[in-house]
Amino acid sequence: MATKVIDAQLLQKAFIAGAYNLERNKDYINELNVFPVPDGDTGSNMSLTIMAAAREVSTLENPSMDELSKTISSGSLRGARGNSGVILSQLLRGFCKEIKGKKQITVSVLADGFVRAVETAYKAVMKPKEGTILTVAKGVAEKAVELSEMDMDFETLGQEILDHGNEVLKQTPELLPVLKEAGVVDSGGQGLMEFLTGAYNGLTGKAEISKPATSGGVAKAQTMSSEEIDTSHIKYGYCTEFIIMLEKEYNAETEAKFKEFLTSIGDSLVVVSDDEIVKVHVHTNHPGLAFEKGLEYGSLTSMKIDNMREEHKEKVIHEQDRKKAAEQEAAKEAKKDEPKKPFGFVAVSVGEGLNDIFRDLGVDHIIEGGQTMNPSTEDVLDAISKVNAETVFVFPNNKNIILAANQAAEIEEEKKVIVIPTKTIPQGISALISFDESANAEANQAGMEDAITAVKSGQVTYAVRDTSIDGKEIKTGDYMGIDDVGIQAVGQNITEVVKDLIGAMADEDSELLSIYYGSDVEEEKADALVEAVQAAYPDFEVETHAGGQPIYYYILSLE
Repeated sequence: MATKVIDAQLLQKAFIAGAYNLERNKDYINELNVFPVPDGDTGSNMSLTIMAAAREVSTLENPSMDELSKTISSGSLRGARGNSGVILSQLLRGFCKEIKGKKQITVSVLADGFVRAVETAYKAVMKPKEGTILTVAKGVAEKAVELSEMDMDFETLGQEILDHGNEVLKQTPELLPVLKEAGVVDSGGQGLMEFLTGAYNGLTGKAEISKPATSGGVAKAQTMSSEEIDTSHIKYGYCTEFIIMLEKEYNAETEAKFKEFLTSIGDSLVVVSDDEIVKVHVHTNHPGLAFEKGLEYGSLTSMKIDNMREEHKEKVIHEQDRKKAAEQEAAKEAKKDEPKKPFGFVAVSVGEGLNDIFRDLGVDHIIEGGQTMNPSTEDVLDAISKVNAETVFVFPNNKNIILAANQAAEIEEEKKVIVIPTKTIPQGISALISFDESANAEANQAGMEDAITAVKSGQVTYAVRDTSIDGKEIKTGDYMGIDDVGIQAVGQNITEVVKDLIGAMADEDSELLSIYYGSDVEEEKADALVEAVQAAYPDFEVETHAGGQPIYYYILSLE
Protein backbone atom coordinates (compact mmCIF):
# COMPACT_ATOMS: atom_id res chain seq x y z
CA MET A 1 0.00 0.00 0.00
CA ALA A 2 1.40 3.40 -1.03
CA THR A 3 2.10 5.75 1.87
CA LYS A 4 1.53 9.42 1.07
CA VAL A 5 1.80 10.91 4.59
CA ILE A 6 3.60 9.99 7.81
CA ASP A 7 1.86 10.64 11.13
CA ALA A 8 3.51 10.78 14.55
CA GLN A 9 2.88 7.10 15.33
CA LEU A 10 4.47 5.97 12.06
CA LEU A 11 7.43 8.32 12.56
CA GLN A 12 7.89 6.93 16.07
CA LYS A 13 8.03 3.41 14.66
CA ALA A 14 10.49 4.42 11.94
CA PHE A 15 12.78 6.25 14.36
CA ILE A 16 13.01 3.31 16.78
CA ALA A 17 13.67 0.91 13.90
CA GLY A 18 16.44 3.19 12.66
CA ALA A 19 17.99 3.34 16.11
CA TYR A 20 17.95 -0.45 16.43
CA ASN A 21 19.56 -0.90 13.02
CA LEU A 22 22.36 1.48 13.94
CA GLU A 23 22.83 -0.37 17.24
CA ARG A 24 23.00 -3.71 15.42
CA ASN A 25 25.74 -2.48 13.10
CA LYS A 26 27.86 -0.45 15.52
CA ASP A 27 30.75 -2.94 15.55
CA TYR A 28 31.01 -2.87 11.76
CA ILE A 29 31.02 0.94 11.84
CA ASN A 30 33.75 0.91 14.50
CA GLU A 31 35.92 -1.19 12.21
CA LEU A 32 35.87 1.56 9.56
CA ASN A 33 38.15 3.72 11.72
CA VAL A 34 40.90 5.15 9.49
CA PHE A 35 43.70 4.70 12.01
CA PRO A 36 44.15 1.01 12.90
CA VAL A 37 44.11 1.82 16.63
CA PRO A 38 42.14 -0.27 19.15
CA ASP A 39 39.72 2.53 19.96
CA GLY A 40 37.63 3.02 16.85
CA ASP A 41 34.39 4.14 18.43
CA THR A 42 32.26 5.97 15.83
CA GLY A 43 29.66 3.21 15.81
CA SER A 44 29.53 3.06 19.61
CA ASN A 45 29.18 6.83 19.91
CA MET A 46 26.43 7.06 17.31
CA SER A 47 24.63 4.07 18.82
CA LEU A 48 24.74 5.46 22.36
CA THR A 49 23.52 8.83 21.06
CA ILE A 50 20.56 7.43 19.14
CA MET A 51 19.62 4.90 21.84
CA ALA A 52 19.48 7.68 24.44
CA ALA A 53 16.69 9.20 22.37
CA ALA A 54 15.11 5.85 21.49
CA ARG A 55 14.70 4.97 25.17
CA GLU A 56 12.58 8.06 25.69
CA VAL A 57 10.73 7.80 22.39
CA SER A 58 9.69 4.21 23.13
CA THR A 59 7.89 5.28 26.32
CA LEU A 60 5.55 7.68 24.49
CA GLU A 61 1.99 6.49 23.94
CA ASN A 62 0.20 7.95 20.93
CA PRO A 63 2.45 11.02 20.83
CA SER A 64 1.71 14.18 18.90
CA MET A 65 4.26 15.34 16.33
CA ASP A 66 5.33 18.14 18.69
CA GLU A 67 5.81 15.76 21.60
CA LEU A 68 7.71 13.29 19.46
CA SER A 69 9.99 15.88 17.87
CA LYS A 70 10.82 17.40 21.27
CA THR A 71 11.67 13.98 22.72
CA ILE A 72 13.88 12.98 19.79
CA SER A 73 15.72 16.29 19.81
CA SER A 74 16.22 16.48 23.59
CA GLY A 75 17.14 12.82 24.02
CA SER A 76 19.75 12.78 21.26
CA LEU A 77 21.13 16.18 22.25
CA ARG A 78 21.81 15.15 25.86
CA GLY A 79 22.93 11.66 24.94
CA ALA A 80 25.35 12.81 22.23
CA ARG A 81 28.86 11.31 22.44
CA GLY A 82 31.88 12.00 20.29
CA ASN A 83 31.95 14.15 17.16
CA SER A 84 29.88 11.68 15.18
CA GLY A 85 27.24 11.47 17.90
CA VAL A 86 27.02 15.24 18.26
CA ILE A 87 26.65 15.71 14.49
CA LEU A 88 23.94 13.02 14.44
CA SER A 89 22.13 14.81 17.28
CA GLN A 90 22.32 18.08 15.35
CA LEU A 91 20.90 16.43 12.23
CA LEU A 92 18.00 15.15 14.31
CA ARG A 93 17.60 18.51 16.02
CA GLY A 94 17.32 20.35 12.70
CA PHE A 95 14.85 17.82 11.29
CA CYS A 96 12.72 18.04 14.43
CA LYS A 97 12.63 21.84 14.23
CA GLU A 98 11.15 21.57 10.76
CA ILE A 99 8.43 19.04 11.59
CA LYS A 100 7.42 20.76 14.82
CA GLY A 101 3.90 22.09 14.50
CA LYS A 102 3.02 19.72 11.67
CA LYS A 103 0.31 17.10 12.08
CA GLN A 104 1.64 14.98 9.24
CA ILE A 105 4.82 14.72 7.19
CA THR A 106 4.40 14.95 3.44
CA VAL A 107 7.13 14.36 0.87
CA SER A 108 7.83 18.10 0.70
CA VAL A 109 7.97 18.41 4.50
CA LEU A 110 10.42 15.49 4.64
CA ALA A 111 12.66 17.21 2.08
CA ASP A 112 12.52 20.48 4.01
CA GLY A 113 13.31 18.59 7.19
CA PHE A 114 16.40 16.98 5.61
CA VAL A 115 17.60 20.37 4.36
CA ARG A 116 17.20 21.97 7.77
CA ALA A 117 18.94 19.00 9.38
CA VAL A 118 21.99 19.55 7.18
CA GLU A 119 22.01 23.31 7.78
CA THR A 120 21.89 22.78 11.54
CA ALA A 121 24.68 20.19 11.52
CA TYR A 122 27.00 22.26 9.34
CA LYS A 123 26.57 25.25 11.68
CA ALA A 124 27.53 23.08 14.68
CA VAL A 125 30.91 22.16 13.19
CA MET A 126 33.54 24.91 13.23
CA LYS A 127 35.40 23.61 10.18
CA PRO A 128 33.11 21.28 8.20
CA LYS A 129 35.02 18.72 6.19
CA GLU A 130 33.74 17.06 3.04
CA GLY A 131 33.96 13.29 2.71
CA THR A 132 32.31 12.84 6.10
CA ILE A 133 28.83 12.24 7.54
CA LEU A 134 28.02 15.85 6.57
CA THR A 135 28.63 15.08 2.89
CA VAL A 136 26.37 12.02 3.04
CA ALA A 137 23.64 13.97 4.83
CA LYS A 138 23.85 16.76 2.26
CA GLY A 139 23.60 14.26 -0.59
CA VAL A 140 20.51 12.69 0.99
CA ALA A 141 18.89 16.11 1.44
CA GLU A 142 19.60 17.18 -2.14
CA LYS A 143 18.08 13.97 -3.49
CA ALA A 144 15.01 14.40 -1.29
CA VAL A 145 14.48 17.94 -2.62
CA GLU A 146 14.86 16.74 -6.20
CA LEU A 147 12.33 13.93 -5.73
CA SER A 148 9.86 16.06 -3.76
CA GLU A 149 8.79 17.73 -6.99
CA MET A 150 7.46 14.41 -8.28
CA ASP A 151 4.25 12.63 -7.33
CA MET A 152 5.86 9.83 -5.35
CA ASP A 153 4.91 7.71 -2.34
CA PHE A 154 7.26 7.23 0.59
CA GLU A 155 8.10 3.63 -0.31
CA THR A 156 9.49 4.67 -3.70
CA LEU A 157 10.97 7.93 -2.46
CA GLY A 158 12.73 6.28 0.46
CA GLN A 159 14.37 3.61 -1.66
CA GLU A 160 15.70 6.16 -4.14
CA ILE A 161 17.03 8.32 -1.31
CA LEU A 162 18.79 5.30 0.24
CA ASP A 163 20.31 4.29 -3.10
CA HIS A 164 21.62 7.79 -3.66
CA GLY A 165 22.91 8.12 -0.10
CA ASN A 166 24.86 4.89 -0.44
CA GLU A 167 26.37 6.14 -3.70
CA VAL A 168 27.47 9.36 -1.98
CA LEU A 169 28.94 7.24 0.83
CA LYS A 170 30.95 5.22 -1.70
CA GLN A 171 32.44 8.48 -3.00
CA THR A 172 33.71 9.69 0.39
CA PRO A 173 37.20 8.16 -0.18
CA GLU A 174 37.53 10.37 -3.28
CA LEU A 175 36.91 13.45 -1.13
CA LEU A 176 39.13 12.44 1.79
CA PRO A 177 42.45 10.94 0.66
CA VAL A 178 43.05 9.40 4.08
CA LEU A 179 39.92 7.26 3.59
CA LYS A 180 41.12 6.15 0.18
CA GLU A 181 44.55 5.21 1.49
CA ALA A 182 43.00 3.19 4.33
CA GLY A 183 40.52 1.54 1.95
CA VAL A 184 37.38 2.49 3.90
CA VAL A 185 34.33 4.73 3.53
CA ASP A 186 33.56 7.36 6.16
CA SER A 187 32.39 5.65 9.34
CA GLY A 188 30.03 8.46 10.35
CA GLY A 189 28.41 8.42 6.93
CA GLN A 190 28.01 4.65 7.21
CA GLY A 191 26.32 5.13 10.58
CA LEU A 192 23.89 7.65 9.12
CA MET A 193 22.98 5.26 6.30
CA GLU A 194 22.44 2.42 8.78
CA PHE A 195 20.01 4.64 10.69
CA LEU A 196 18.15 5.74 7.55
CA THR A 197 17.98 2.15 6.27
CA GLY A 198 16.47 0.96 9.54
CA ALA A 199 14.02 3.88 9.58
CA TYR A 200 12.90 3.04 6.03
CA ASN A 201 12.41 -0.61 6.98
CA GLY A 202 10.36 0.47 9.98
CA LEU A 203 8.29 2.78 7.80
CA THR A 204 7.55 0.07 5.26
CA GLY A 205 6.95 -2.68 7.81
CA LYS A 206 10.11 -4.63 6.99
CA ALA A 207 11.66 -4.18 10.45
CA GLU A 208 10.63 -5.83 13.72
CA ILE A 209 10.96 -3.29 16.54
CA SER A 210 9.35 -5.10 19.47
CA LYS A 211 12.77 -6.11 20.78
CA PRO A 212 16.11 -4.31 20.93
CA ALA A 213 18.98 -5.54 18.82
CA THR A 214 21.19 -6.17 21.84
CA SER A 215 20.91 -6.31 25.58
CA GLY A 216 21.87 -2.66 25.63
CA GLY A 217 18.62 -1.72 23.92
CA VAL A 218 15.43 -0.11 25.06
CA ALA A 219 13.41 -3.02 26.36
CA LYS A 220 16.21 -4.42 28.47
CA ALA A 221 17.02 -1.03 29.92
CA GLN A 222 13.42 -0.51 30.93
CA THR A 223 13.01 -3.84 32.68
CA MET A 224 16.32 -3.97 34.51
CA SER A 225 15.86 -3.65 38.26
CA SER A 226 17.86 -1.55 40.70
CA GLU A 227 18.98 -4.72 42.45
CA GLU A 228 20.47 -6.07 39.22
CA ILE A 229 22.34 -2.83 38.69
CA ASP A 230 23.64 -2.55 42.25
CA THR A 231 25.01 -6.09 42.36
CA SER A 232 26.67 -5.90 38.93
CA HIS A 233 30.46 -6.11 39.17
CA ILE A 234 32.93 -6.19 36.30
CA LYS A 235 36.45 -7.07 37.39
CA TYR A 236 37.94 -7.18 33.90
CA GLY A 237 36.79 -4.44 31.55
CA TYR A 238 37.63 -5.60 28.02
CA CYS A 239 36.18 -8.62 26.24
CA THR A 240 39.08 -9.49 23.96
CA GLU A 241 38.89 -11.91 21.04
CA PHE A 242 41.37 -12.79 18.31
CA ILE A 243 42.57 -15.61 16.07
CA ILE A 244 46.23 -16.62 15.82
CA MET A 245 47.35 -17.85 12.39
CA LEU A 246 49.98 -20.28 13.64
CA GLU A 247 53.51 -19.80 12.30
CA LYS A 248 55.48 -21.51 15.10
CA GLU A 249 55.21 -24.80 16.92
CA TYR A 250 52.13 -24.92 19.13
CA ASN A 251 51.67 -28.09 21.15
CA ALA A 252 49.93 -29.07 24.39
CA GLU A 253 52.76 -27.68 26.51
CA THR A 254 52.76 -24.39 24.60
CA GLU A 255 49.00 -24.08 24.93
CA ALA A 256 49.17 -24.73 28.69
CA LYS A 257 51.72 -21.92 29.12
CA PHE A 258 49.63 -19.62 26.90
CA LYS A 259 46.52 -20.31 28.96
CA GLU A 260 48.45 -19.79 32.19
CA PHE A 261 49.55 -16.35 30.99
CA LEU A 262 46.05 -15.33 29.90
CA THR A 263 44.61 -16.50 33.20
CA SER A 264 47.14 -14.29 35.01
CA ILE A 265 45.74 -11.19 33.29
CA GLY A 266 42.04 -12.06 33.08
CA ASP A 267 39.23 -14.57 33.30
CA SER A 268 36.39 -16.10 31.20
CA LEU A 269 39.11 -17.75 29.14
CA VAL A 270 38.32 -19.86 26.10
CA VAL A 271 41.15 -21.14 23.88
CA VAL A 272 40.32 -23.44 20.97
CA SER A 273 42.98 -24.64 18.53
CA ASP A 274 43.63 -26.88 15.56
CA ASP A 275 46.67 -27.40 13.36
CA GLU A 276 46.55 -23.95 11.77
CA ILE A 277 44.72 -21.53 14.05
CA VAL A 278 44.06 -20.72 17.70
CA LYS A 279 40.88 -18.86 18.62
CA VAL A 280 41.09 -16.89 21.86
CA HIS A 281 38.47 -15.25 24.08
CA VAL A 282 39.44 -13.57 27.37
CA HIS A 283 38.13 -10.86 29.67
CA THR A 284 41.04 -8.65 30.74
CA ASN A 285 42.08 -5.13 31.66
CA HIS A 286 45.13 -5.47 29.40
CA PRO A 287 44.09 -6.46 25.86
CA GLY A 288 47.43 -5.29 24.51
CA LEU A 289 49.28 -7.88 26.60
CA ALA A 290 47.00 -10.63 25.30
CA PHE A 291 47.68 -9.58 21.71
CA GLU A 292 51.43 -9.36 22.30
CA LYS A 293 51.50 -12.87 23.76
CA GLY A 294 49.50 -14.18 20.82
CA LEU A 295 52.00 -12.66 18.38
CA GLU A 296 54.67 -14.98 19.81
CA TYR A 297 52.95 -17.87 18.03
CA GLY A 298 51.91 -16.25 14.76
CA SER A 299 50.08 -13.38 13.07
CA LEU A 300 46.74 -12.18 14.42
CA THR A 301 43.41 -11.68 12.69
CA SER A 302 39.76 -11.04 13.64
CA MET A 303 40.91 -8.89 16.56
CA LYS A 304 38.06 -7.42 18.58
CA ILE A 305 37.85 -5.50 21.85
CA ASP A 306 34.53 -4.69 23.54
CA ASN A 307 34.48 -2.37 26.52
CA MET A 308 32.21 -4.30 28.88
CA ARG A 309 32.03 -1.47 31.36
CA GLU A 310 30.71 0.77 28.60
CA GLU A 311 28.21 -1.90 27.53
CA HIS A 312 27.11 -2.22 31.12
CA LYS A 313 26.79 1.53 31.22
CA GLU A 314 24.38 1.32 28.28
CA LYS A 315 22.24 -1.11 30.23
CA VAL A 316 22.03 0.92 33.39
CA ILE A 317 21.88 4.39 31.92
CA HIS A 318 18.09 4.50 31.90
CA GLU A 319 18.02 3.73 35.62
CA GLN A 320 20.67 6.35 36.25
CA ASP A 321 18.73 8.97 34.32
CA ARG A 322 15.77 8.54 36.65
CA LYS A 323 17.99 9.08 39.68
CA LYS A 324 20.03 11.88 38.19
CA ALA A 325 17.32 14.53 38.19
CA ALA A 326 16.56 13.90 41.86
CA GLU A 327 20.25 13.92 42.80
CA GLN A 328 20.90 17.16 40.95
CA GLU A 329 17.95 18.84 42.63
CA ALA A 330 19.12 17.64 46.03
CA ALA A 331 22.64 18.90 45.32
CA LYS A 332 21.30 22.30 44.33
CA GLU A 333 19.28 22.53 47.54
CA ALA A 334 22.26 21.52 49.64
CA LYS A 335 24.56 24.05 48.00
CA LYS A 336 22.23 26.99 47.44
CA ASP A 337 23.24 28.56 50.76
CA GLU A 338 26.96 28.00 50.19
CA PRO A 339 28.86 30.88 48.57
CA LYS A 340 30.03 30.05 45.07
CA LYS A 341 33.72 30.23 44.36
CA PRO A 342 34.64 32.26 41.28
CA PHE A 343 36.13 29.41 39.23
CA GLY A 344 35.66 25.66 39.02
CA PHE A 345 37.13 22.97 36.78
CA VAL A 346 35.87 19.82 35.05
CA ALA A 347 38.26 17.55 33.16
CA VAL A 348 37.87 14.33 31.16
CA SER A 349 40.47 11.75 32.13
CA VAL A 350 41.05 8.01 32.37
CA GLY A 351 43.56 6.18 34.54
CA GLU A 352 44.09 6.71 38.25
CA GLY A 353 47.50 8.32 37.80
CA LEU A 354 46.21 10.89 35.35
CA ASN A 355 43.13 11.47 37.50
CA ASP A 356 45.36 12.24 40.50
CA ILE A 357 47.41 14.69 38.45
CA PHE A 358 44.30 16.60 37.45
CA ARG A 359 43.02 16.64 41.04
CA ASP A 360 46.38 18.00 42.21
CA LEU A 361 45.99 20.78 39.64
CA GLY A 362 42.69 21.81 41.20
CA VAL A 363 40.10 19.97 39.10
CA ASP A 364 36.81 19.74 41.02
CA HIS A 365 35.20 16.94 39.06
CA ILE A 366 36.68 14.32 36.75
CA ILE A 367 34.61 12.65 34.04
CA GLU A 368 35.89 9.14 33.51
CA GLY A 369 36.31 8.66 29.80
CA GLY A 370 38.35 9.53 26.76
CA GLN A 371 39.42 7.00 24.14
CA THR A 372 36.79 4.27 23.65
CA MET A 373 34.60 5.89 26.33
CA ASN A 374 33.55 9.31 25.07
CA PRO A 375 31.28 10.97 27.66
CA SER A 376 27.94 12.34 26.55
CA THR A 377 26.63 15.89 26.63
CA GLU A 378 24.54 14.82 29.62
CA ASP A 379 27.66 13.51 31.40
CA VAL A 380 29.34 16.90 30.98
CA LEU A 381 26.22 18.73 32.17
CA ASP A 382 26.04 16.48 35.23
CA ALA A 383 29.68 17.21 36.07
CA ILE A 384 29.13 20.96 35.70
CA SER A 385 26.13 20.78 38.05
CA LYS A 386 28.36 19.31 40.78
CA VAL A 387 30.81 22.21 40.74
CA ASN A 388 29.77 25.09 43.02
CA ALA A 389 31.33 27.93 41.02
CA GLU A 390 30.20 30.94 39.04
CA THR A 391 32.37 30.03 36.06
CA VAL A 392 33.25 26.44 35.19
CA PHE A 393 36.12 25.64 32.83
CA VAL A 394 35.77 22.32 30.99
CA PHE A 395 38.77 20.44 29.59
CA PRO A 396 37.66 17.71 27.09
CA ASN A 397 41.25 16.47 26.59
CA ASN A 398 40.18 14.65 23.44
CA LYS A 399 39.26 16.09 20.05
CA ASN A 400 36.29 13.73 19.87
CA ILE A 401 34.74 15.20 23.04
CA ILE A 402 35.00 18.93 22.29
CA LEU A 403 31.68 19.12 20.40
CA ALA A 404 29.80 17.38 23.22
CA ALA A 405 31.37 19.77 25.74
CA ASN A 406 30.42 22.79 23.61
CA GLN A 407 26.89 21.45 23.37
CA ALA A 408 26.73 21.16 27.17
CA ALA A 409 27.98 24.74 27.53
CA GLU A 410 25.14 25.95 25.29
CA ILE A 411 22.53 24.05 27.29
CA GLU A 412 23.73 25.05 30.78
CA GLU A 413 21.71 28.03 32.01
CA GLU A 414 22.77 28.66 35.62
CA LYS A 415 26.56 28.93 35.30
CA LYS A 416 28.98 30.42 32.85
CA VAL A 417 30.75 27.53 31.13
CA ILE A 418 33.96 27.97 29.15
CA VAL A 419 35.26 25.02 27.15
CA ILE A 420 39.03 25.06 26.66
CA PRO A 421 39.44 23.03 23.43
CA THR A 422 42.10 20.63 24.71
CA LYS A 423 42.55 17.70 22.32
CA THR A 424 44.96 15.69 24.46
CA ILE A 425 45.80 14.97 28.09
CA PRO A 426 49.09 16.95 27.88
CA GLN A 427 47.20 19.97 26.57
CA GLY A 428 44.78 19.76 29.50
CA ILE A 429 47.62 19.59 32.01
CA SER A 430 49.45 22.50 30.38
CA ALA A 431 46.28 24.63 30.35
CA LEU A 432 45.61 24.04 34.04
CA ILE A 433 49.20 24.83 35.02
CA SER A 434 48.85 28.21 33.29
CA PHE A 435 45.68 29.18 35.20
CA ASP A 436 46.01 32.48 37.09
CA GLU A 437 43.74 32.91 40.12
CA SER A 438 44.16 36.70 40.05
CA ALA A 439 42.96 37.05 36.46
CA ASN A 440 39.35 37.15 35.26
CA ALA A 441 37.62 34.42 33.23
CA GLU A 442 38.32 35.99 29.84
CA ALA A 443 42.02 36.52 30.55
CA ASN A 444 42.36 32.95 31.82
CA GLN A 445 40.58 31.58 28.78
CA ALA A 446 43.01 33.41 26.50
CA GLY A 447 45.98 32.33 28.58
CA MET A 448 45.00 28.67 28.68
CA GLU A 449 44.20 28.54 24.97
CA ASP A 450 47.62 30.04 24.31
CA ALA A 451 49.26 27.48 26.61
CA ILE A 452 47.87 24.50 24.72
CA THR A 453 49.55 25.69 21.53
CA ALA A 454 52.96 25.44 23.22
CA VAL A 455 52.76 21.73 24.02
CA LYS A 456 53.16 18.85 21.57
CA SER A 457 51.42 15.55 22.32
CA GLY A 458 52.23 11.99 21.34
CA GLN A 459 50.90 8.54 22.15
CA VAL A 460 52.00 4.98 21.52
CA THR A 461 49.59 2.11 20.92
CA TYR A 462 49.32 -0.95 18.68
CA ALA A 463 47.69 -1.68 15.31
CA VAL A 464 44.59 -3.86 15.20
CA ARG A 465 44.68 -4.49 11.45
CA ASP A 466 46.94 -4.31 8.41
CA THR A 467 46.73 -1.04 6.51
CA SER A 468 48.67 1.63 4.67
CA ILE A 469 48.42 5.21 5.88
CA ASP A 470 50.57 8.35 5.62
CA GLY A 471 52.87 6.35 3.35
CA LYS A 472 53.54 3.75 6.04
CA GLU A 473 52.85 0.03 5.78
CA ILE A 474 51.37 -1.14 9.07
CA LYS A 475 50.91 -4.74 10.17
CA THR A 476 48.60 -6.07 12.86
CA GLY A 477 50.35 -5.87 16.23
CA ASP A 478 52.87 -3.21 15.20
CA TYR A 479 53.55 -0.42 17.68
CA MET A 480 52.53 2.99 16.39
CA GLY A 481 53.72 6.42 17.50
CA ILE A 482 51.08 9.08 16.81
CA ASP A 483 51.48 12.82 17.36
CA ASP A 484 49.27 15.85 16.69
CA VAL A 485 49.91 15.49 12.96
CA GLY A 486 49.46 11.74 12.44
CA ILE A 487 51.29 8.42 12.57
CA GLN A 488 55.00 9.22 12.80
CA ALA A 489 56.60 5.91 13.77
CA VAL A 490 55.81 2.23 13.21
CA GLY A 491 57.74 -0.83 14.33
CA GLN A 492 57.95 -3.97 16.44
CA ASN A 493 60.29 -2.49 19.08
CA ILE A 494 58.38 -0.13 21.35
CA THR A 495 61.50 1.70 22.59
CA GLU A 496 62.58 2.49 19.03
CA VAL A 497 59.05 3.62 18.16
CA VAL A 498 59.01 5.97 21.15
CA LYS A 499 62.42 7.44 20.24
CA ASP A 500 61.39 7.91 16.60
CA LEU A 501 58.15 9.58 17.69
CA ILE A 502 60.04 12.00 19.94
CA GLY A 503 62.37 12.78 17.07
CA ALA A 504 59.40 13.68 14.87
CA MET A 505 57.85 15.84 17.60
CA ALA A 506 60.98 17.71 18.71
CA ASP A 507 62.21 21.05 17.46
CA GLU A 508 64.97 23.44 18.51
CA ASP A 509 62.83 24.89 21.31
CA SER A 510 61.96 21.53 22.93
CA GLU A 511 63.23 21.20 26.50
CA LEU A 512 60.86 19.26 28.76
CA LEU A 513 59.63 15.75 27.94
CA SER A 514 56.95 14.17 30.16
CA ILE A 515 56.16 10.47 29.76
CA TYR A 516 52.95 9.00 31.22
CA TYR A 517 52.98 5.20 31.15
CA GLY A 518 49.77 3.17 30.92
CA SER A 519 48.17 0.28 32.72
CA ASP A 520 49.85 -2.27 30.43
CA VAL A 521 53.36 -1.03 31.32
CA GLU A 522 55.28 -2.10 34.41
CA GLU A 523 57.27 0.57 36.24
CA GLU A 524 60.56 -1.22 35.53
CA LYS A 525 59.89 -1.18 31.78
CA ALA A 526 58.97 2.49 31.95
CA ASP A 527 62.22 3.28 33.80
CA ALA A 528 64.20 1.37 31.17
CA LEU A 529 62.47 3.30 28.41
CA VAL A 530 63.29 6.62 30.10
CA GLU A 531 66.98 5.63 30.28
CA ALA A 532 67.01 4.84 26.57
CA VAL A 533 65.24 8.09 25.73
CA GLN A 534 67.58 10.13 27.95
CA ALA A 535 70.56 8.58 26.20
CA ALA A 536 69.12 9.41 22.80
CA TYR A 537 68.10 12.95 23.79
CA PRO A 538 70.57 14.08 26.49
CA ASP A 539 69.55 17.75 26.24
CA PHE A 540 65.97 17.06 27.32
CA GLU A 541 64.73 17.15 30.89
CA VAL A 542 62.71 13.94 31.16
CA GLU A 543 59.93 13.33 33.70
CA THR A 544 57.97 10.11 34.09
CA HIS A 545 54.55 9.54 35.67
CA ALA A 546 52.29 6.51 36.19
CA GLY A 547 49.25 7.50 34.14
CA GLY A 548 47.37 4.21 34.34
CA GLN A 549 45.58 4.82 31.02
CA PRO A 550 44.33 1.80 29.03
CA ILE A 551 45.04 1.14 25.34
CA TYR A 552 47.94 3.61 25.10
CA TYR A 553 51.26 2.33 26.43
CA TYR A 554 52.74 5.81 26.63
CA ILE A 555 51.45 9.38 26.38
CA LEU A 556 54.14 11.96 25.66
CA SER A 557 54.22 15.69 26.29
CA LEU A 558 56.96 17.83 24.77
CA GLU A 559 57.41 21.51 25.61
